[in-house]
Parts: sequence; C-alpha cells; structure tokens
Amino acid sequence: MEDEERPALSAPWEHLLSSTVSPAAAVAVRMSLDAAAADPAEPQPASPSASGQQNGGLLGSFHKHLPFGRLSLAASASKDGPAAPLFRYRQTRFSSRRVRKRVIFKNGDCNVVQGNVAKRRRRYLQDIFTTLVDAQWRWTLLVFAMNFVLSWLAFAVIWWLIVLSHGDLEPEHNEKVAAALGRNLSDVDAGWRPCVRDVSGFASCFLFSVETQHTIGYGSKHTTEECPEAIFVMCLQSIVGVMIQAFMVGIVFAKLSRPKKRTQTLLFSRHAVICQRDGYHCLMFRVGDMRKSHIVEAHVRAQIIRRKVTKEGELLPYYQQELRVGGDGEEEKIFFIWPTTIVHRIDKWSPLYPLSASEMLRERFEIVVILEGVIESTGMTTQARSSYLPSEILWGHRFEPLVTFKKETGEYEVDYSLFNNTYEVDTPLCSAKALDELRQAHGKTDCGPSPSASPGGPGKARCGLRAPPDSLELHSASGDSNSEDAPTVVTVTSPLDAAGPESRI
Repeated sequence: MEDEERPALSAPWEHLLSSTVSPAAAVAVRMSLDAAAADPAEPQPASPSASGQQNGGLLGSFHKHLPFGRLSLAASASKDGPAAPLFRYRQTRFSSRRVRKRVIFKNGDCNVVQGNVAKRRRRYLQDIFTTLVDAQWRWTLLVFAMNFVLSWLAFAVIWWLIVLSHGDLEPEHNEKVAAALGRNLSDVDAGWRPCVRDVSGFASCFLFSVETQHTIGYGSKHTTEECPEAIFVMCLQSIVGVMIQAFMVGIVFAKLSRPKKRTQTLLFSRHAVICQRDGYHCLMFRVGDMRKSHIVEAHVRAQIIRRKVTKEGELLPYYQQELRVGGDGEEEKIFFIWPTTIVHRIDKWSPLYPLSASEMLRERFEIVVILEGVIESTGMTTQARSSYLPSEILWGHRFEPLVTFKKETGEYEVDYSLFNNTYEVDTPLCSAKALDELRQAHGKTDCGPSPSASPGGPGKARCGLRAPPDSLELHSASGDSNSEDAPTVVTVTSPLDAAGPESRI
C-alpha cells in the first residue's frame, strides 16, 4: 500500500531514469522519490531491503550492473533514516602492459603485429637505415662492430694477396721471413722494393689494414710506389672507412635524438572524466609536460575506435572516427606551458551523444588520444599517444587544479602529485541526447535553476547540471503545486559528499 501512495512518474521520466540507473565507475548515488509524503519508517530505496524488493527497478539495475570488484561498502549514517550502504569507486593502479583488448597501450606503444608480409626481409634491407634506427640497441651495436671488423678483414685479405703476388713474402725478399725460417740473412736481396714495407704475413696485413682505414700510422708499415694496385687499394680503403664511420655515427645519433624518447616526459592522465561544463556533457582528459623546454605548436587529436554496421549491412569491426577536442577554449592548438585539460564536447555530432552512464559500461570502444608538436630544443616533431577504455572513464568526476601561484617566489608552481586526482561532482547519469530532449520538452535551453525562483516553484524545470550540494532535483511537468497535476520531483542524492569531495587516484 505504501508503494501505491507514492506519486507515479510519467512515462518519459520512467524511461529517463531507467536508462540512467548506474554510473560508469564514478559517483555512487542513492535514489529516492519525494520523501515529504513518505513514512519515516519506510525503508529508503537505497537500503538493502528496498533494493531487494524491486526486481528490475532502479536500484535492482544499479546493483546488477556495477562492478563489485571495484566497489567497497561502508555504513553511512543518515539523520532521517537508518544507515545505507555506501558505494565508492576504488581506483586501482595497473601496469601499462596489462593484458587488455586495446589498440594503444597506456605508454603509447601500438598493440599491432604485422604478419604474413611478402618479402619482408628484402623490404627491410632496402631501407636499412630506418631498420637499424628502429632496431634494439644490441643489434645496432652488433652491426656497428661487425661493419668495422669485416671491412678490416676484407682489406687485410686484399693486402695479403697484393704482397703475396708481388713476392714480398718470399724469404729472399723479406728479412723477417728469412729469420723466421732460419735462412741466411746474407742471401736476402737488399735492393728488393716491396709493395708494403715491414709486412711478413697475414697478421701484418691485418694490422696494416686497421692502420690505413683509421689513419693511425704507427710508422714502420707503409706503401711504396712500386705497386700501383697498392696505391689504389690504400685510397679506396680510406674512402670506405670514412663512409662506414659516417653511416654508423649517423645511425647512433639518430637513435639518441629520436623524438620518441621525448614522449617519455609527456604525460597523459590515467583516467578520463565526464562531467558538465557550460551546460554540456564533456569528456575530459589531462596532458602535461615535465620538461622546461616546451613543445611548440602543440595540438591534440582524438579518435574513437569501435564497431559499426553500415546502412548496407557491412560490418566495420575497427571503425575510426575523429573526435573534436581542444583546450579550455576548444582550440585544437594549445599553449603548452603547464598541464592542460583537453575537452571533447558531447553534442549531437559526437559518437558519445546517445550513451548514458550505464550504457557506456556495456559499450566496447577505445578512445585514442594523440599529442603532437615540435621539440623546442631540437626542432624535431614528436608524437605522444595514449588511450582510454570505457572502464577508464570516470562519470561524474572533475580534475583537481594543480597550478598555484607562490607569493614567496613570485612563480607559478605545478604540483604533479595532483595530476591524476579527481573529485566527484553532481552530473546527470542520462545521456547528453536524453538531457537535450528533456530541455526541449520543457522549453528550457539554459541550465541550472533560475535565481528568482524557488527549487520547486511552478513553471520551472531544473536540469541538474549544477545541483545543490547533496541533491539533484528533476521536475517532470509544470503546474500549480495545489492542483492534481503537481510536478513529480525526483531527488538524487550522493552519500559520498559526506565522505569528502576528493577522489585520489
């Protein structure tokens, strides 16, 4: 009988509330109808007894869809009623390499493997410079060392063949060879002119090759004008040695100065948030730069990757759609001197427009965010990437400010310990589309209560964008409060406000 005495909700309000029953890992709420006419002893809808009796109702769906592995229960005492369970989102830390079905890892690496590529090795060798730059350091250093060793050995063989064909290694032409063989040194022809002096074997040829390529020249070994081929090989080896050094130094320098390493000091917030800004649902995330050297011409892009079925029935499993994002003023380019909150307004052109808090939990998509700009110190272009899954979007949260002015030093200080911190704010759990339809139905284009009207006054509709601290009131119809068509008031309260406004990650 008590349930029948409660004011019945109109069909649009039932549909609106049934589609917004569970937040996307954000503010835990306690729903209640107008308690003015209710019995104080009657259990509130947020209590376990009330929620257990509502099969498929408001709190029944709330308990069903919330991920309890991320929630903690605590008793919150109420002045007007018994203690009610408190649902708080427990933000967990995770590794960027945790196994998840995502395209871009949190650290910016792409989770894409190229397979079954025809002539893969030939294609990589055709662009050997990029291949070595992208390779790991151990392979680059191995190629670096092998290039020099192989060139030394190759020219050592050439020098050995030259002196061998000219007869420089014969005992009668070389004192060292004669002494090694025990020959009489008086038999050595003192007038013989070798191609390379002081060479007695392959080891001597190898040492001469190293000395020639790197212009060491220890003094005793040198070529003569006796053999033109020796002069040509000496010039050729000098040129080849310079080319190898230039090539390998270029690879090492390119690896050390890669813009990819600059992205290690570009930060993305661990979570994205959805809250109200200027009367619109907005998806927001934060970007920051730890270095004093700034990113010039910095701009941010975002894409959502999701499944889509075309009008012709074609299934696009990884459909990419651009999201319009910008800084505080919604400009694509940002003045990146301190951490900036990037905003995507969820309007009728946004793919998130029809999604409510509960529907976002069931959706499967990935939002890839990209920060691009020119490194001030090197002039090279860099790109930092990250991504957000639906489970990493906090509905009803807002980022904490982290820039303060210090009067003692006269400087602005950025506290990066607050970079990932958020706090809870009152946010409608319905979709942006449902909220716009609600405003149009009541002829209200702006948001928030009228300053000259009372919260429950006739002819006023409060959309709940900036609700009072502990409640959010929605009016289903306008009319006289004394008539039978008095507006039905739905109050949404947040017991987390008593626990404190901050939600630290």
